[in-house]
Amino acid sequence: MIVENTQTQMRKGILEYCILSIISRGEIYASDIINELKQAKMLVVEGTLYPLLTRLKNNGLLSYNWIESTSGPPRKYYQLTAAGRDVLSKLDITWEELRYAVNVSMQGRPNQNNETSNA
Repeated sequence: MIVENTQTQMRKGILEYCILSIISRGEIYASDIINELKQAKMLVVEGTLYPLLTRLKNNGLLSYNWIESTSGPPRKYYQLTAAGRDVLSKLDITWEELRYAVNVSMQGRPNQNNETSNA
């Protein structure tokens, strides 16, 4: 359906931004990124996240450290590089511009609840 396709495209479009924002807070393990995205209702699975993390790393936006774990093998913890912080800063500006544009375009839009009750 058209709505589901549009919703999927919207989520894909902001997923990278959300991931960079989460990682900007400090070193983080991939499963913790997934948990934060799920709490934010951005449904993501490992099969989506790991290729994206690899691409971000290959583009120089992320680095990682292996940290020993008490409950299993060492874990890869991601952090932003200087280039990643720069990109995130630019994406922050873009996000504010997009948010403004969406808010302006929605002004004056009829409230669907009012339309139904007036019918």
